[in-house]
Amino acid sequence: MGLMDLTALELGKKIKAGELTAMDAVEAALASIEEKEERLHSFLTVDPKGALEQAKAVQKRIETGELKGPLAGVPVAVKDNLCTRGMLTTCASRILYNFKPPYTAEAVANLQRAGGIVIGKTNMDEFAMGSTTETSAFGITRNPWNLEHVPGGSSGGSCAAVAARECPLSLGSDTGGSIRQPSSYCGVTGLKPTYGTVSRYGLVAYGSSLDQVGPIARDVSDCAALLEAIASYDRKDSTSVQRAEYDFTSALQEDVAGLRIGIPKDYFGEGLDAQVRNAILGAAKLLEKRGAILKEFDLGLVPYAIPAYYIISSAEASSNLARFDGIKYGYRAGEYEGLHSMYKRSRSQGFGAEVKRRIMLGSFVLSSGYYEAYYIKALKVKALIKEAFDRAFDHCDVILAPAAPSTAPKIGASLKDPLKMYLSDIYTVAANLAGLPGLSLPCKLDDKGLPIGLQLLGNCFQEKKIIRAGYTLEQALGGHFPAPKEVLKETGGKCHEQTV
Repeated sequence: MGLMDLTALELGKKIKAGELTAMDAVEAALASIEEKEERLHSFLTVDPKGALEQAKAVQKRIETGELKGPLAGVPVAVKDNLCTRGMLTTCASRILYNFKPPYTAEAVANLQRAGGIVIGKTNMDEFAMGSTTETSAFGITRNPWNLEHVPGGSSGGSCAAVAARECPLSLGSDTGGSIRQPSSYCGVTGLKPTYGTVSRYGLVAYGSSLDQVGPIARDVSDCAALLEAIASYDRKDSTSVQRAEYDFTSALQEDVAGLRIGIPKDYFGEGLDAQVRNAILGAAKLLEKRGAILKEFDLGLVPYAIPAYYIISSAEASSNLARFDGIKYGYRAGEYEGLHSMYKRSRSQGFGAEVKRRIMLGSFVLSSGYYEAYYIKALKVKALIKEAFDRAFDHCDVILAPAAPSTAPKIGASLKDPLKMYLSDIYTVAANLAGLPGLSLPCKLDDKGLPIGLQLLGNCFQEKKIIRAGYTLEQALGGHFPAPKEVLKETGGKCHEQTV
């Protein structure tokens, strides 16, 4: 068994005990990336030299006793919409193809303060707009379980990297399910925290009222440890919330006795694959055997979540992406006549089709005559969805639901019909609209050998409950998923430094 087959906490424990060094861990991760990356394309940028320099500095701090955290010396991949000083941050878009930020995102800085080592930046849907990691301007990422299938999105590169054992941990962002859905497709564990728990400073904004940074890992324990490392109050982020405590690992207990688990009937009807339904209800029965109380209920408003989400997120995107105009940084068209021509050509050539589609939709719903008919109405629906969840949590502690309607579709199938792709987010967007925490973890393989994931939703600031339920379920299922056989085949490829 290689070092990348260890979980992050196992790896950190060995480094702390002196059985291996942070340099050993980074070299193992880089070797794994070089072996598999040509087939997977999980990364846009890999930084071998910088990662080894970080590792040497971290190792010294471990040996002097300065760094004592459980993740010190562990390699971590970072989604390419989180700014990293001096390292390319492209959002998988041509318009930011050469952008190297002068500062580092707070979540990444917190990770580095805990001794985590950034080894590179992962592929994603352009500006996090997509559900398959196929809208990237720099090529698609493939699912490690079956290379003909997508890894999900928009954090597909981060999830594929963890699943393929290229690294034990990664950071993603979740605007409408972008951590939970690809975690489900790739057979890994992903956690979207309560809105405001992790600073958005340095996260390139898509939908500011919905975006949240979160951890992706092999199991619930690693997820809890990484969340503990990156979560903090940040005065630089006006939406950051100062919580009473940031201790999430204490919830890693195999105990759900008396825990009320809600099963929303609305989520288990038409449109849900039969294998996914049976696997998730089977997982619910496992929790019931361990003392949990199952309660079926009607959530309501489910059909309105998708239109409300896409109106709000597109409206915010049209505003957030206005800054990318070819003036200060990023891509600028080679030929133009005058200032307005430069704006138009730079943005037309720099943005991909999906991004332009959402910018136009957002501009439309914010325009005079349509603002109240669409945007204001969507905000009212958002408030009603939050009220529906509040009522649900009056009689349950955790909600158990699918993370996606099916397992990972084949590459190319989703982009043919954008509306169908949008509907694939039906089970995840409501948590973002309500600002709730959600944990996705794998529970079974379907008859094609693809992972089936479920999600556990909690009330605001109740991450500990979903972590406890997720940990108990994971133990009942026999632990985290093994490495997918596809990536164990002999592969070739090269590790490219600072390049997309």
